Amino acid sequence: MKEKFYITTPIYYPSANFHIGHCYTTIIADAIARYKRLTGYDVYYQTGTDEHGEKIEKKAHEAGVTPKEYVDKIIEDAEDLWKSLNISYDYFIRTTDEDHVRRVKKIFKKLYDQGDIYKGTYEGLYCVPCESFWTESQLVDGKCPDCGREIKLVSEEAYFFKLSKYQDRLVKYYEEHPDFILPLSRKNEMLNNFINPGLEDLCVSRTSFTWGIPVDFDPKHVVYVWVDALSNYITSLGYPEDDTLMKKYWPADLHLVGKEIVRFHVIIWPCMLMALGLPLPKQVFGHGWLKIDGGKISKSLGNYKDPREYINAYGVDAVRYYALREVPFGSDGNFSEEALVSRTNSDLANTLGNLVNRTISMEHKYFDGITNNPRIFEEIDNELIDKVNNLKKIVEEKMNGLKVNEAIEEIMEVLRSCNKYIDETTPWTLAKDESKKERLATLLYNLLESIRICAILLSPFIPDTANKILEQLNTKETNYESINEFGKLEEGLKLNEPQILFNRIETK
Repeated sequence: MKEKFYITTPIYYPSANFHIGHCYTTIIADAIARYKRLTGYDVYYQTGTDEHGEKIEKKAHEAGVTPKEYVDKIIEDAEDLWKSLNISYDYFIRTTDEDHVRRVKKIFKKLYDQGDIYKGTYEGLYCVPCESFWTESQLVDGKCPDCGREIKLVSEEAYFFKLSKYQDRLVKYYEEHPDFILPLSRKNEMLNNFINPGLEDLCVSRTSFTWGIPVDFDPKHVVYVWVDALSNYITSLGYPEDDTLMKKYWPADLHLVGKEIVRFHVIIWPCMLMALGLPLPKQVFGHGWLKIDGGKISKSLGNYKDPREYINAYGVDAVRYYALREVPFGSDGNFSEEALVSRTNSDLANTLGNLVNRTISMEHKYFDGITNNPRIFEEIDNELIDKVNNLKKIVEEKMNGLKVNEAIEEIMEVLRSCNKYIDETTPWTLAKDESKKERLATLLYNLLESIRICAILLSPFIPDTANKILEQLNTKETNYESINEFGKLEEGLKLNEPQILFNRIETK
């Protein structure tokens, strides 16, 4: 039986069409999910949309449509975008799904019946765009600390979740599970800024708008965003109605979230799960923002293009590669079209594409495209083979540590070594000497086998390109076990014709 791996993105808020920042999280989750599938895990990869709330209600009213009509159009666009990016999710959840709505009502009622939710009156500072309540001390220059916009004072009848009841248990969980929150800086931020000052009970219903899941025993209230949204990770598995998928996949192995919503996932969500008597997720990773020109990508500012413009101009794998390779995972990074072009030219066109093309071309030129390995080795061969043989373990260590960009760099370093190997062995010189034909066949085999192994390891990151490479090699040795040792590429194999993987992009 395969070991399971349940990975999630946040469910995105469809107030406008998605931008490259949404793509960043989703591509990283996809690469991790693909890597886990490659290495033999039973993966469940979930993404989706968080569709309720006051902001959507207002946007829909301004557009002259119902909230459902408003979000349907954006979500249709989002699903097309994920398809364009080769996102291999297993489940796309919408908080307007009938199953989710029904299950959230049951979760809310369960928490109410057992005394973890109670009725009261809320008066506080509220940011409409973020749908977040704040205390005076948390404001920055009198404005929302997350988005910098104006906040307003609201007062209304509300239900509250007893967040304060679970503070001590939460701190103890942090202590007993040091890798629950990553990077560690996020953990210190949660403790110092939110938990140690004392958790306050959480407002979990609203009466000032209607676009939400009604509290079925008090229908003038709608379930407030975080109980509705956070529950998606278990309602998608059938909770609380059917435990088949819950038994198989819960707890989640990894929640990937942007740093601005870490606190909801490592404070509110664990406390909700404790109240429900469910295991907590194994890990929450709060990554940094992908910025444009040093500033946050903003729907309201409109400082971004439709990501499909980049895909259409440079190719899906160029966009995926840039997102995965350019930014150390966990830190903020900058997106620029100029850097995307530079990275595509240097890594994908030159290092990878040129290597594959000239190696397969030489095999066709000198041996009619038929592989052969006479094993006429020299010391330079052993150096390359050792690097390739060590690569699988190194990539595994990097991916287990969620150092995705470093894993890719290790593969690229081996590919650079292959290019250096060509320059130092000069196969075109050997080809002029009939007595060196077996030596030439050996070094070309070494290159083709190195390319095969690197292509398999690149498949989670740039899947289309990896498939094209393996198709050109015409090999059946494409599974993960085939890279355990060097030399699995079949001898006597007829390679397909070389194809250009990436054309060099001319810059203006």
